[in-house]
Amino acid sequence: MKNSHNTLDRRSFIKSSTLAGGGMLLSFSWLASCKSDVEELHKLELPDHWYDFNSYLKIGNNGVVTIFSPNPEFGQNVMTSMPMIVADELDVAWENVIVEQAPYNTDKFPGGAFGQFSGGSRGIMTKWKTLRTAGAKAKQMLKEAAAQQWTVPAEEIKTERGVLSHEASNRQATYGEMATVASTLPVPENVNLKQVHEYSIIGHSKKNVEGNNIVTGQTQFGIDYHTEGMLYAMPVFPSAFGMTFDSISNSEEIKAMPGIVDVFPISTYKEDYKRGYFDTNAFPEFIAIVGESTWQVMNAKKKVQALWKPTEAKTATIDRFGNDITVHTPAGLEDTANHNSQMETLLSGKLKMVRRDGNPQKAFEDADRIIERHYRAPYLAHNCMEPINTFAHVTEDKVKIIGPLQAPGIIEPTISARLGIPAEKIDIEMSRMGGGFGRRAYSSYMVEAALISQQVNAPVKFMYSREDDMENGIYRPTYQAIYRAALDKDNNVLALHIKAGGVPESPLFANRFPAGCFDNYLAEEFSIDSNITTGAFRAPRSNFMAGAEQSFLDELSNELGKDPIQFRLDLLKRAQENPVGESNDYDADRYAGVLKLVKEKSGWNERNGNEESENEGSGHAGRGVSAYFCHNSYAAHVLDLRIVDDEPVIDKVTCAIDCGIVINPDAAINMAEGGIIDGIGNALYGEMTFADGKPQKSNFHQYRMIRMSEAPKKIEVHFVKNNIDPTGLGEPPFPPVFGALANAMYKATGKRFYEQPFLKDGNLLG
Repeated sequence: MKNSHNTLDRRSFIKSSTLAGGGMLLSFSWLASCKSDVEELHKLELPDHWYDFNSYLKIGNNGVVTIFSPNPEFGQNVMTSMPMIVADELDVAWENVIVEQAPYNTDKFPGGAFGQFSGGSRGIMTKWKTLRTAGAKAKQMLKEAAAQQWTVPAEEIKTERGVLSHEASNRQATYGEMATVASTLPVPENVNLKQVHEYSIIGHSKKNVEGNNIVTGQTQFGIDYHTEGMLYAMPVFPSAFGMTFDSISNSEEIKAMPGIVDVFPISTYKEDYKRGYFDTNAFPEFIAIVGESTWQVMNAKKKVQALWKPTEAKTATIDRFGNDITVHTPAGLEDTANHNSQMETLLSGKLKMVRRDGNPQKAFEDADRIIERHYRAPYLAHNCMEPINTFAHVTEDKVKIIGPLQAPGIIEPTISARLGIPAEKIDIEMSRMGGGFGRRAYSSYMVEAALISQQVNAPVKFMYSREDDMENGIYRPTYQAIYRAALDKDNNVLALHIKAGGVPESPLFANRFPAGCFDNYLAEEFSIDSNITTGAFRAPRSNFMAGAEQSFLDELSNELGKDPIQFRLDLLKRAQENPVGESNDYDADRYAGVLKLVKEKSGWNERNGNEESENEGSGHAGRGVSAYFCHNSYAAHVLDLRIVDDEPVIDKVTCAIDCGIVINPDAAINMAEGGIIDGIGNALYGEMTFADGKPQKSNFHQYRMIRMSEAPKKIEVHFVKNNIDPTGLGEPPFPPVFGALANAMYKATGKRFYEQPFLKDGNLLG
């Protein structure tokens, strides 16, 4: 069993006590040993004593409750929404709750590699029942304690806002008054959870518990961490993908520079190490420079004279969470032009068939006409605002890691294997992240920091520069797809054919909409091996397929002379009433629901077409619609824009989402707004290209990001109201933006947009 991590940092204000102190410890088999890492949201009077951290919540003798948020926080606001779920089932007043970030602990938060994982829009969905049960069991223990004290049946005791009451005997007590007795009682095995109509906190907007600290600069991100005697380290990476470390010719000169402590090569993994699925690393061999200040290290980086050599092609077996997969990495210096050429060549031939309904070949042979469109998307860089960083202090008997990461359970085994130190001696502290978007699920930088600390025998702050981050990243793959539709002379769609692939993976979801809507359907795919590192990027694969699919459906509806929304609803009606195939992985009713809601809220019927915008200013107006299913949720957008001076001005985006029960409406709206703006920025400007293995953009002066003035003037977000358990929200609003924007730009310009980014070198692409 792994030891609990009970180290307190300088911000900790909770002190341990014994049972007699009047506090309450609520420890369930799946709950966590926790520590204080943030200031309390409310200036509450703290209790005399707290019990030590080993659960989701603790109660003080004055009724104040501390609730621990288990998952890493990078702006998705789980540090507010997760405690809200616990607090609602506990029946405590939200103003009497203090929220703290829980530490990483596999014993107290089981679930394997994904026990404390932020990503895939799965946080709330996977913790929904566990968090509710934690609050409900604590509440039941308090009721049992009151029942014993008052000699009444526990089922007659009511709870509300942290107060227990028994109407027949006219008695009441605060949670704090019953905490000591309650903590001695056995944890109940089964409890009743609230019905949706009983929620008093869930579904009601609560402010970000860290909001005040963030805006006043009190919240520490990983890059803010500092401790006495800490050294600073930065990497010098190979010059291009397809190259690796050979030698450094002036190491003594570098060491002689002011403030420089050491310079040496690093090998992140041992040769015989079997990598895990998230052990992706752009350059496992590089040069580390260690010094007394960041500035001194940055100056030393510029002076390094290194030789790099070509990598060799290799085939490796990767552990994909218990299932072995084979990955081939080619040698050579790759470039964007060659990638595009390879993809186009493959798309022109026969590919791997993933799904086939009916007889699509005959349908295309019998077609009166065929509509075929080709879609392309480039590599994208994550560009988190907080560059990659980690603090590490490795001693003979302990490893301390502090930094921003999405998946501590994934990187801990790698650190243990590389250092040869048991996992129970590794303490990972999850700092707040300045952005994640999938990039920080790949935490090799933590192994790198630990190795550097071990080498210099000192605590080390390891940091990437912005250029290191952008040029040596883990990118969104580059993709291409062809959509084909066969039509008869009466404009009936006889068949749909999708061919999609990318470097190094296929983006195809063969069983998603509009699969199941056509008698004849064919989906094929390909992939091309590459030595350019790629990985999860907000709504992986969906972030391309949604744009291609929804752009094609819009163009198809136009060819058929049908309203774009009604055309989609007609297809979904077929999937509802008489679906083709048995593997369709979407709920046609819910899908249609977001389309109907966005149609209503956007006033689609009242204003649709190329008419002038309601806002003043020159330029033609356009309105586009798009809808998509991913991460167990459904999202639809209607986007209104004008073209002014050859650039799009986005006046409004109306968004409809079905993500089940919404925990924190204000935060959910913020999440959708962020996804919409992020999607618009990537669609218009996002692009990374490569030449001879080297990224062609190194910082924001080259890699164009959306600016504040370019964000939509207005965003309206509406949620489908239902009692379905929560599903994903961080990613689902992102993919549909690409199609909605492309379709609106077509309405305004008369040109279709098949290649991202839509704006390149200041010009509209068509």
